[in-house]
Amino acid sequence: PSMIVGCDPGKSGALARLDHAGRLVDVADMPVVGTIISAHLLDEIVHNWIDPLADAPYGTAVIEDVHARPGQGVSSMFSFGRSLGVAEGVLAGNGLSLRYVSPAIELWPDHRKAFERVKDDGRAEAALLAWWWWKHEAGR
Repeated sequence: PSMIVGCDPGKSGALARLDHAGRLVDVADMPVVGTIISAHLLDEIVHNWIDPLADAPYGTAVIEDVHARPGQGVSSMFSFGRSLGVAEGVLAGNGLSLRYVSPAIELWPDHRKAFERVKDDGRAEAALLAWWWWKHEAGR
């Protein structure tokens, strides 16, 4: 694929874009307005990452495979599900095929600044998800 996007879909999540060689190109925090992810702002981010000269399909979006956990509140799970649905819709609507995986380990010490804040865990997970897809699936 021409582009691989890793997606941690939570409100404190992020997106990461890799090129076809598995190099980290960009990271972006999930655009949150109020208490939910903004579909409009997320669409702007993803649309700006798509190369207009690339052949379709544009690539793959690798989304963190998330599940409800015991003890989580109903309203927080509903909010998370809504955010996940927005992310899935925007990514698929921009021509990316969706794949679901669990997070991996940190690989890019040279991009330390992109991941150094405590709240940057979403950025790291998004980058790792995209890397995992590139490493395990894209080369098949």
